[in-house]
Amino acid sequence: MSETTRRVVLTGAAGVGAAAVLAACGDKTPEQPAAGQNTGDSTGAANPTGDGSLAKKSDIPVGGGKVFDKEKVVVTQPTAGDFKAFTAICTHQGCTVGTVSGGRIKCPCHGSEYSIADGSVKAGPAPKALASKEITVSGDSLKLA
Repeated sequence: MSETTRRVVLTGAAGVGAAAVLAACGDKTPEQPAAGQNTGDSTGAANPTGDGSLAKKSDIPVGGGKVFDKEKVVVTQPTAGDFKAFTAICTHQGCTVGTVSGGRIKCPCHGSEYSIADGSVKAGPAPKALASKEITVSGDSLKLA
């Protein structure tokens, strides 16, 4: 016959607590928005236009932007008609940036923020700017070069 001792119970509880702490500190990216879900002025879904372009100019708000998870790119429009594209991979620990608001591209993992105009670091632990991507404008379409 086995008897449960206080030591066994305390040891088990300590193990469960340690596992919870480790899980909370893991390096997983927080859950991204569902496909097509609007998260302010960016989205976690690509916008297939049917013509091979990434998006229409009207999809990118002036002073904001949109994250395209599939392509791992974020497209911004700092001023009317001026479109920029950057990698959507945070330079801190490789999470995908999540939103664009208030003139900044924001990473949900550790709070890094980047300028929508040039990708430079504006806040957080990110060590360097987001790399620029080449984008072309053809009529109303935006395409990655």
